[in-house]
Amino acid sequence: MTNDEFESSNGANAPAANDASGRGWKFILISAGAGVLAVALVLGGVMWFSSGTAGDPQAAPREQTEAASEVDLAALTESTTHTKLDNAPIDPAPQEVTDGTVVHPKQMTKVYDAPNGTAFAKIGPKQLGDTWLPVIATQDGWSQVLLPSKPNGASGWISDDAVVRDTTPYLIRVHLGSRTIELRKDGEQLGSWPIGIGKEETPTPTGRTFLLGSFVDPNQDFSPVILPLGSHSETLDTFGGGPGTVAIHTWPTSDVFGTRSSHGCIQVPKDALNRLTEVPLGTLVLVDQH
Repeated sequence: MTNDEFESSNGANAPAANDASGRGWKFILISAGAGVLAVALVLGGVMWFSSGTAGDPQAAPREQTEAASEVDLAALTESTTHTKLDNAPIDPAPQEVTDGTVVHPKQMTKVYDAPNGTAFAKIGPKQLGDTWLPVIATQDGWSQVLLPSKPNGASGWISDDAVVRDTTPYLIRVHLGSRTIELRKDGEQLGSWPIGIGKEETPTPTGRTFLLGSFVDPNQDFSPVILPLGSHSETLDTFGGGPGTVAIHTWPTSDVFGTRSSHGCIQVPKDALNRLTEVPLGTLVLVDQH
């Protein structure tokens, strides 16, 4: 969802950086200098009550859990950047910073519309490298996470038994009004840079999203690494054959910085990308109008 040179490359098999399966999340860093693995998913458009028995307050949760467990996993839509989940709960606090907790599905697992609710999707351990999702709420053994599917702000609940938990100290803030991006670690700003953002007809979406993955596209040479986010264009259902996924990447010329120049992606200077490649997958990206 950038300029045409990248967008037309959708559909090629692009290698993904930072697949450290089996080595633990601590080693899953997006690194432009690291080796990259081939992935089948290439982004085009660089660019979730049941009444209980009276007198038994535990009856409803048990019945709901049993009912939910009967949903056929194979029949559920997998949450990926290519899918749309019409029944997904929308992020209730799209401008709120989280505590940095992230989760990784151990295997293909069900996603629910509420704790002990109804399964409406599934999500697996791999997307562009390992799947790490930011936690936006917790409740009695359940975690509400942001999802990579449309619509923007899609979320769902996953059982804590189905995931590995960790934390990231980083936060990426994107300010569309001032057209700047800042990287923070443990609340301290590590850097701030000018950016190019979406044109008026193809604006960069606001709200909470996250670093979904990292890949190298052999069909372009403008950005050594492309960092897809868990958000999509609000005006382009598809672009260049892909789902219109928003991404962070560089650009060969500096004249795009401080302007509305993309199809929704966030264009950053090379030194900004170098710092952002140090950030773990699943890290929260907060986009506002400031």
